[in-house]
Amino acid sequence: MMASISEIDRTTYLWFNQFQQQKWLMKITRGVSFTGDGYFYPLIAGFIYLINKELGLIFLFTGLLAFLFEIPSFIGLKHLFKRNRPFVQLHNAKKLVQPSDKFSLPSGHAAAAFVVATLIAYMFPYWAGLAYLWATLIGLSRVLLGVHYPGDIIAGAALGVMCTFVSILALA
Repeated sequence: MMASISEIDRTTYLWFNQFQQQKWLMKITRGVSFTGDGYFYPLIAGFIYLINKELGLIFLFTGLLAFLFEIPSFIGLKHLFKRNRPFVQLHNAKKLVQPSDKFSLPSGHAAAAFVVATLIAYMFPYWAGLAYLWATLIGLSRVLLGVHYPGDIIAGAALGVMCTFVSILALA
């Protein structure tokens, strides 16, 4: 079963990797990926604070707690699984950005984006669809840029959602 999941992951990755030829798409993809680098998250919290101080503080503290769970978790899982990045493992794979670390599972970008998306969805349900679409596009961008398998994104998304719900429950 794990072998077939890995094969689907590799095949899907290589299918996405072929789109790197589309320069216009890669410009957009880099921009989307940049929104998941972490610089955007404090801006979201600040914007919410400007609109509603109480909700802004709840968003900030819940998000900080979620990241306190998420960051060590994704780092620990990467060192536990030690899954090589696809461009290292597959001879015909290319990367368009330099990843920040050696291992790929789970995706830290996806985990962080889903922390923020889940928190937005919880606090502002009418924005849930847009928030999850944005987080999904960040994850997809990491596959298109060649640094993650699709399974890494799924694992990162699950980790981000779980860490957010743990922080929501802890502060309830």
